[in-house]
Amino acid sequence: MADLKLITARTLKWNAIDRVASQVLYAIVGIVLANILTKEEFGLIGALAIFQAFATIFVDSGFGAALLREKNPSQTDYSTIFWFNAAVSIAIYLILFFASPLIAGLFHNQQQLVPMSKVIFLTFVVNGLAIVQTNRLMKQMDVRMIAIANSASLLIAGAIGVTLAITGFGAWAMVWYTLSQATVKTTILWSTGGWLPSLCFSTETLRRIRAVGFSVLLSSLLNTISFNIYNFVIGVWYSLRSLGIYTQADKWSKMGTASISQILTSSFVPLLSKVQDSLPDFHRYTDRAGRFTAFILLPAMTMLALMATPIFHLLFANKWDDAIILFQLLSARGIFIVLISLYSNYLLALGKAPRLFISEAIKDALILLAILATIRHRRIDLLILGQLAASVITWLILLPVTSRGIQMPIRRILSHLTPFLLATITATLLTLLATILTHTALPDAGLLHPHSPQQPPSLRIPYNILMLLIQATGFIGTYLLTLRLLRVPELSDALTYLLGRFRR
Repeated sequence: MADLKLITARTLKWNAIDRVASQVLYAIVGIVLANILTKEEFGLIGALAIFQAFATIFVDSGFGAALLREKNPSQTDYSTIFWFNAAVSIAIYLILFFASPLIAGLFHNQQQLVPMSKVIFLTFVVNGLAIVQTNRLMKQMDVRMIAIANSASLLIAGAIGVTLAITGFGAWAMVWYTLSQATVKTTILWSTGGWLPSLCFSTETLRRIRAVGFSVLLSSLLNTISFNIYNFVIGVWYSLRSLGIYTQADKWSKMGTASISQILTSSFVPLLSKVQDSLPDFHRYTDRAGRFTAFILLPAMTMLALMATPIFHLLFANKWDDAIILFQLLSARGIFIVLISLYSNYLLALGKAPRLFISEAIKDALILLAILATIRHRRIDLLILGQLAASVITWLILLPVTSRGIQMPIRRILSHLTPFLLATITATLLTLLATILTHTALPDAGLLHPHSPQQPPSLRIPYNILMLLIQATGFIGTYLLTLRLLRVPELSDALTYLLGRFRR
């Protein structure tokens, strides 16, 4: 158990390094492109992202996640899944290749979508070739090379995308950025992974993991519907400009939720699968996973929502002001999305995958009801508010489902959140108070609010930097102090490991 704890800590460290480095590079490229490309051009990419997301789900078909749950997958198992993924990815690409005119017709007959889709859809074929390579490293809890591949691919692809955007390629800059990122990552994993598929295919392997894989496929499919249905609704019933605004808000909010979800999946699913046969051990590691998630998730997403206005004004001036309220709502929703993902990982690790399908079906039904209730108002903010409400209700429904599935009382699951929720609320209230006081004092200091008609352009950047410093230091300081007063062990564990004093 001591060795397992050390391996888990190292896995968390490299997953955190991976996500931080990737998101920093992703953010830099995203900031540059957001300042160059138009809202309509982002809308074009947002339209294609819908089909790309669904294709990716079918390429893996849930078998990659099923292999993560297997205790000791064999070379035959890995090879079978690799050849299966390769065949499916090529078949789906050919279907979408010939369907590209229909895709353009869906989105206000934008004919430039036809050639763009034929190129960008190659991405999921290339990514499909790296699924087994990635899963093998995750299964071994050795994610260092995954982190390196992600960072290197984003660095190279970012340079390509920014260069094309500056030289006037418009939305095509995003197309080649996406494809080059996938190509570089897959190339690195193949050249360093130390694994090659064998010329074999076992129907027995597919039969053995079919039940888990099929359940994961269905739940992933429903999850993808819930994440992308708003892109489809806004792109078809509103406009590509509105879709561009939404994709910006969605992209920046997902930087937090996707990072935390990926860290959890890469770190805790292999760990929990190792102790699935011992319920006391499983519960002990579930406690640690739940508390660690709350320790990071609650303050991170709350702080992003609080700091949204100065962040957007600093990075984009007033170009994306329409996206700020959407970003705040999506950040709040992200808290419940990550918790739902965490509980789904608990069920997956214990082989309770059919329950995942039930929870995803409930979530999608609630989202559909929210869309029907809000779409007639023709306001995107109300549409996203309905999305937030649906996620909260889904989390409340999933609590008893998870409780029964992992045989853990609901009050114990909720106890994972309690101290961190208290610390987050305390930090939020004090940060809001500091923000109000700062807004009141700034005119006397010669720094007016950015929306003031008297605001000199030269003061916009100092103003937003000052607000970010006040909000960030106030929130983080209050949060950590509250946890220290509550004697929360996760704080001391994190500090101990960061300072290099973690021992076996």
